[in-house]
This record gives sequence, structure tokens and C-alpha cells, in this order.
Amino acid sequence: MNVALSKPTQYVEKFMKDLLVKNPAEPEFHQAVKEIVDSLIPCFERNPKYIDAMILERVVEPDRVIMFRVPWQDDQNKIHVNRAFRVEFSNAIGPYKGGLRFHPTVNLGILKFLGFEQIFKNSLTTLPMGGGKGGSDFDPKGKSDSEVMRFCQSLMNELYKYIGANIDVPAGDIGVGAREIGYLFGQYKKLSGTFEGVFTGKGLGWGGSLIRPEATGYGTVYFAQEMLATRSESFKGKTVTVSGSGNVAQYAVEKVNQLGGKCITLSDSDGTIYDPKGIDAEKLAFVMELKNVKRGRIREYAQKYKCDFLEGKRPWNIPCQVALPCATQNEIVTEDAQTLVKNDCICVAEGANMPATIEAVNVFLKNKILYGPGKAANAGGVATSGLEMSQNSLRLSWTREEVDHRLHDIMKSIHKTCIDTANEYGEPGNYVLGANIGGFVKVANAIIDQGLV
Repeated sequence: MNVALSKPTQYVEKFMKDLLVKNPAEPEFHQAVKEIVDSLIPCFERNPKYIDAMILERVVEPDRVIMFRVPWQDDQNKIHVNRAFRVEFSNAIGPYKGGLRFHPTVNLGILKFLGFEQIFKNSLTTLPMGGGKGGSDFDPKGKSDSEVMRFCQSLMNELYKYIGANIDVPAGDIGVGAREIGYLFGQYKKLSGTFEGVFTGKGLGWGGSLIRPEATGYGTVYFAQEMLATRSESFKGKTVTVSGSGNVAQYAVEKVNQLGGKCITLSDSDGTIYDPKGIDAEKLAFVMELKNVKRGRIREYAQKYKCDFLEGKRPWNIPCQVALPCATQNEIVTEDAQTLVKNDCICVAEGANMPATIEAVNVFLKNKILYGPGKAANAGGVATSGLEMSQNSLRLSWTREEVDHRLHDIMKSIHKTCIDTANEYGEPGNYVLGANIGGFVKVANAIIDQGLV
């Protein structure tokens, strides 16, 4: 017996079919869109105006996609050519805002997934920021400072035409840290003749914000802290597994330590270190030196501290109460989620963008795990970027304590939006539905208010 589907369900199913045909060979983008639109069905049932106004059809198409070549010369005078992109998705509630990623896996589909997510993540922060993303298939790993500088300057020779403090404000991402932001901003300043807040993640001496390096990791832990509090739990005494070993993972570990938890793993593309004694402040300082300065591999931690190195493995088989995926997309698959549940994990907060597959997320939701999706849990980074933009506009600099306080308040506000929206739609504790509908409604209403443009 066939059950008749509601009009919103039929609409979403047709929308997804059309999207797959129109955007072939972009699986990450398809996944990101499906994860959001499936949870919007209850919203459409209450608010058919969003279907009539074709908000999904409008928001899923970027305002523009910029794609260009980046020629550069290495230290041996050999010429290389990379491809770069900027996807300006939506400026319905503010200037386009989102990172630049330098990694060999970068392609248009991945940047569209990241940019689409960014729209709703930025909406949740309460700050006036639209959504965008960009990057290049350039790999900074193993390159000299001079090579990275020449690449960044060549990229900016084209990109500068499309960005500005009130137009599009890029930030860092994978492969784009303080060094790269410095070179990019320097070339922008030379070409545009202006000193303005066009990048975030800048150096503290020239417009950067305190807490910005820590923000994504701190924010993820603050969000997890709020989730745990709904069950009268805290980080104190909890065993925590963390994936990744870059900026987000490092500062997630630091904040967990401050809150009384014990992080026992970090990872990179080679594998995972498992340190049952915990990654304390001294060990974390070694990781920061290793990764941020020496640009080494995490296996060196295992060699130094005589702990296990799990070659080619991720951390999710190791028992924990809290899991913080801080590496990359789709790093938790169904089997990993089932293992986390079996090992009595009670909370998963995403420090990376879309690190769990849709099937893995369903496992978490089915088993009533506290699950914080990336657009909510890792929004602290872009939130603090927004605070950096505010400081640049005001021509002043806030103290570390003031920025951290504002960040903490924003993460509490995002958590409250998720909780309140989930309750409103009869799905208490469903942070996926709460984050998706909460972020979508603000953008959708702005699009309607501003007319058909």
C-alpha cells in the first residue's frame, strides 16, 4: 500500500532530482543540500510561502562563480599553473563571508558544498554575514615561503577585483593560515590602494583579532558544553577523542583541558595517535610547534611520547564519552557512528565541515546521541571573523577577554536557536533540524523582503 506523500515532501524530492541533473559530479554539494532540505520539510508544511517564492531554487544557485588560472614560478624557476575559484553564494543578510582553502582536492563541487553550508552557518551566528567560499588546488605542503608568496600574489592579481570589506570578505581554511593571509592581504592592499578589513585571520599588528586562531576549536567545545548541560553533564572527567591536528583540533584540546576533560587522540592523513594518559598542556605545545612551525607529521608525537600510532586509522574505534571530529568532510561513516554508540559516546560536536555522512548522522539521531552539526558547532570561527570585521570597521581592538566572552555568548545563542527551533517543530534535541530551519528562515525571509533580484 502506497502512502501519499505530502506536498512539501513531493516538492523536496523533485527539487533534489532536478539538482542532481543540473549539478552532475558534485557529490559533496548534493550531500550538503540534501542534509538541509530534508529537515526543512516541516518548515515548508507550516510556511508554504517558501515553496511559492522558490527560495530553495534561488538559494541553491550561487550569485556568481569566479574561476581562473593561477600561474606561478617555483624556486627552481619552473612554471606551474593551478586553478582557483571563488563561489559567492548569497549576500541576503550581509557581505559574502567564507574561507579560502588550498589543497589538491579542491574542486568546484567541494567549494559549492562549503559555500552552501556557510550561508546557514553565518545566519546562525546572529551577525550580518552572507555565505561564500573559495580556494585552489594548490598544495602549500612542502613549499618554501617564497613559493607560497608568489602563488598568493598571483592568485590575488585576479581575485582582488571581486572582493572588498563590504562585498566579499575571505578568511583562512585548510592550507591557508597566517602566512598565506599575510601574503594575500599584502597583494590586495597593493592592487587596491586601500587598507581595509577585506580579510579575516590577519596578524594582530595589522587588523587581526585576538582569539581568532582559537575560535573554531573553542567554539566547538563551548557548543558541546551547552549540549552536555541539557543532560546535567559537563566535560569534567570526560574522555574525549579528537580528529585532526591543525588549528581547530589544537584549540579544541586546549579548551577541553581547561574544562576538566582529557583528550586522548589527534590525527592527520597518515593516521592517529592514541595517548591514554591524555594530551596535556606540555604535549599540546609540542603538537603546535610540530604542526604550525615545523609542519611535521603527527606520528612524531607517538615517537616522542611513546604512545600508539594507528597507521592509516581514524580515532573513532577508541572508546570515549565525547567525540570532536575536527579534520575534514565524511570522516565518520556509518560503521564509525555505530562504534561510537556501542562504546557509550554521549556527545558528538563537529569542528570540521560535514565530517559525518548522512547515514552516520541518522545513527546518532536514532540513538539519541547529542549531535551538533558543523553549521552550528563550528560556527565560532566565522563568528569571530565577524567580530574581527566589526573591530576593523570601528578602527579599534577588543581585549582577549572581551572577544572570548562575545564568542561564548554567540555559541550559547546558536545553541538556544537550535533548541528552541527543534522544540517548536516537535523534535526536541534534534540539533540538525534546529540548526537547518533556524538558519534557513532568517535567510529566506531576507530574500523575500528584498524582492526578486
